Amino acid sequence: MTPFPAVSTAPVAGIGQRAARALTAELARRNVAGSALVIGADHASAVVATAVEALLPGDTLTLVAGERSTADLLRDHIAGLGSWVADRVTILDTLAEADPADVVIIGEPLTGTAEEARAQLDGLGKYLTDGAVVTVATPAVPGQTGGAAAELFRQSALFGVGSDLVVRNNPPVRVHKLRFTEPSTATAATLAPAYRPSSVPVTRTMHIDSNGVVAAGIALGLAAVARAARPQSRLWLLPALAAAPVAAFFRDPEREVPADPRTVVAASDGRVLSVEHVTFNDEEYLRIAVFLSVLDVHVNRVPVAGRVVDHFVEEGGYANAMTAAAEHNVAAYTVLDTDRGTVVVAQRTGLVARRIVQRVPIGTLVAKGERMGLIRFGSRTDVFLPAGAATPLVTVNDKVVGGSSIIARWK
Repeated sequence: MTPFPAVSTAPVAGIGQRAARALTAELARRNVAGSALVIGADHASAVVATAVEALLPGDTLTLVAGERSTADLLRDHIAGLGSWVADRVTILDTLAEADPADVVIIGEPLTGTAEEARAQLDGLGKYLTDGAVVTVATPAVPGQTGGAAAELFRQSALFGVGSDLVVRNNPPVRVHKLRFTEPSTATAATLAPAYRPSSVPVTRTMHIDSNGVVAAGIALGLAAVARAARPQSRLWLLPALAAAPVAAFFRDPEREVPADPRTVVAASDGRVLSVEHVTFNDEEYLRIAVFLSVLDVHVNRVPVAGRVVDHFVEEGGYANAMTAAAEHNVAAYTVLDTDRGTVVVAQRTGLVARRIVQRVPIGTLVAKGERMGLIRFGSRTDVFLPAGAATPLVTVNDKVVGGSSIIARWK
């Protein structure tokens, strides 16, 4: 029986290992026991394999077969994985038998119209616990269906929508993470940093952000055009040689995040510019500002666990980020609701930096040290902590590492 007969799941796109990892990321990042439900499971799919790999002691996983499998095939497959897995996995003949779950995964890419997507949404609520996450993939290739369904998902998920483009899938897909009811802020402290396929691995501990891949690709493209236009000239070497340094500007290393829940980590690499008490939005805060040079890692990270409740941009100039005039530069503010109060992260432009990327939408639960975006070519990040709630552990001119260095401790 097809779980959602109203939605077309024709095999226009498959789910490879990388896309499967993105689909099951919300289950994998949970550090406490929880439940997951895979709708449209295939015994031979990467989605089932990665969901099983993500299980921790105390977790439960429920599978409902899709068009390409049956409940009996799923039972045989799970039984062959050993008793540890079999004891935690339940296979159902129909979706109607399923209990609500903390993470619901649609195992097949969705295509179809907005009306078909609405039919799915209308029937999905009974299978979600409060604050549950739904992950679903839609085709990302122009000319294929799925865009209307994806747009309706984004409009309906009022408490958090995330979207990751998985280019390394055949064909590419976009994975949506949706939340239809408000989650508890305390849940954020139980999560590991989210897996995001927005970077390309170079080594086990080093990635290049997708912005760097695009920039390097443009440089190599210019080199190819220059060589084709003027084959006798060596001017093409300039953009060709620039590709590697440009990509290096967007390096995205893995970081060891301190486990102590009382610690606050740096939002970026760089040098501490100031540690002071300021008034922001009529509230008193402890602000720790960090300057990023063009040689620092540009990827920014969340300093504390919490829930994103607001994001706004203040217009301004592009003064040198190390000067007082930078207070009036363009800045993107991400506001977090935490168990300790409101925490704000400001990403500021500078003399060279003109582009801010923010990747944690309103409603998202974020873990401490999780990637939240980047500032192209340096500039400055400010972390605002409730006054009197934390003790700063850094001073001016200290060097810090984003997601790893402890800049303050909750009292």
